[in-house]
Formats: sequence, structure tokens, C-alpha cells
Amino acid sequence: MPACNPLLSAGLGLKPEHYRPALDARADGLWFEVHPENYMSEGGPRLAWLEAIRRDHPLSFHGVGLSLGGPEPLDEDHLARWKTLVGRFEPALVSEHLAWSVHSGQYFNDLLPVPMTRDALDRFCDHVDRMQEALGRRILVENPSRYLPIPEEIPEPEFLAETARRTGCGLLIDINNIHVSAHNLGFEARDYLAAIPGEAVGEFHLAGHEVDSELGDELLIDTHGAPVAGPVWTLFATAVEAIGPRPTLIERDNRIPAFEELLAERERARSILLPVPEVAHAG
Repeated sequence: MPACNPLLSAGLGLKPEHYRPALDARADGLWFEVHPENYMSEGGPRLAWLEAIRRDHPLSFHGVGLSLGGPEPLDEDHLARWKTLVGRFEPALVSEHLAWSVHSGQYFNDLLPVPMTRDALDRFCDHVDRMQEALGRRILVENPSRYLPIPEEIPEPEFLAETARRTGCGLLIDINNIHVSAHNLGFEARDYLAAIPGEAVGEFHLAGHEVDSELGDELLIDTHGAPVAGPVWTLFATAVEAIGPRPTLIERDNRIPAFEELLAERERARSILLPVPEVAHAG
């Protein structure tokens, strides 16, 4: 995997309330992520805005509804809509989750955990293969946040690594998810990072979390509703040092702040990805 292209360094999730400042933004290397499910229509203002932004900035499509980790076959209509959008906007990055969200045709408003079993691995790899075949391109798969231990035959980093090996997909490593899961389940976040094959990593995510309203800091919740926390910035710097710079997204889906506040977080991420070279001093 090559080092991070400076033209695609740190990006932001695109929110409707930020369309105008996003359209006007000219920060070096800035790109925007959207959930394709919000754009699966024949027309309308959202598609028009996305086309306008795409003229000046690369896009990333980050799916939340395909249920790659579910027990049922993938929704072929959903895949067809994916393919139409990818062909129309040619996103620089395409990704989905190690999670499931559909059962018997019912969609759940959450990304639910996949059991780390060999049967689940086989099924997940089949679904990743099907998605890549349908889109005609490589996708990235994101690690989840976890709140309770579930029985596993395969450790999660190994599950992700084996998926990448068998399908040729890449990995989207969410640093906040690692921190949240490590805190909640009692493992060492750096050990998790060390078990991830760096050559398969194509993107990082950074987001904020909050403590549970009843249990306090005994349980962290991946809310995407707060600034990136200090320990997550530290873990991100460790990941960049170990794996190398990759396109990095600042995620904020709740309590959306001013665009300028997100740009400041984005600049902090970019400074870690692309540090200023040391200047030799005479004498």
C-alpha cells in the first residue's frame, strides 16, 4: 500500500448544514465522505450539491446498510444502487462495515456485532467478494466498536486480516473504535494495532466518544457526537508511525459543530499525517 497521497490526506464527513462552506473550502488535500444510502435517488438537491462538491474535492462512499456481516444474501437492488452512484461520482474510496443490520427484510438502525467464528468469516468473505464484484473495484472494511464480550473462535484483528487476504479488500481502521473497544473489553489497544496487517490498511477514521449515561466511564459509547479525545489522537499517531500515513477522516454525526471547528480537527490530523520536515540550522 503506498503512502498517503498529499492530495487525499485528511477529510471530513459531509453534512447538509455544511454544504455551502464545504463547497467554498479550498484546504489542501481536503476530501469529503458521505453515506451513499442518503443519495440513492433519481435526482434532487442533494445529488446536485454532491456533484458540485465533487468538481473540486474527492469523495469517499462509506456504506452503512448493506449488512455484509449478516446471515442473508446481499440485497441485489441495494448493490445496483451502489453501482449507479459509484459510476456517477467515481469516489476515491469505497468502504463498508464488519457488521450486520438486516434480518428477514427488516432494517435495524444500528451496526450490530458479527460473531467471530469461522462460519461467519466464510460468509463475510463471500459478501465482500460479491460487493467488490458488483462494483468492479476494491472496497475497505471497517472494524467495529464493541461494548460486551461475545464468544469468538478468531480474534477480531485476525478476522479482518484473513478477510483482506482471502478477498483482496483493504481495511479501514477506525482508531476511536479500537480505543472504545479496548476500554470496554479490557484489552490493549496497541496490541490490536500491532496485529493489523499494515499493508492492507487503506484509510483511518477518527471520531469522538462519550461515557454511558448510567455507567459513567465504565462504558464508553461511540457516539460520533464529541471532539476526538486525547487518547485517540495519541493512538492515531502510533498507528501512523507504525503503518504509515493513510487518508484519514474526521467523523461527526451528532451535535454537529461549526464547519470551522471540524476543519481545525482535520488540520490536526493532517499535521500528524504530513509533519513539517525539520530544517537544518547553520552554525
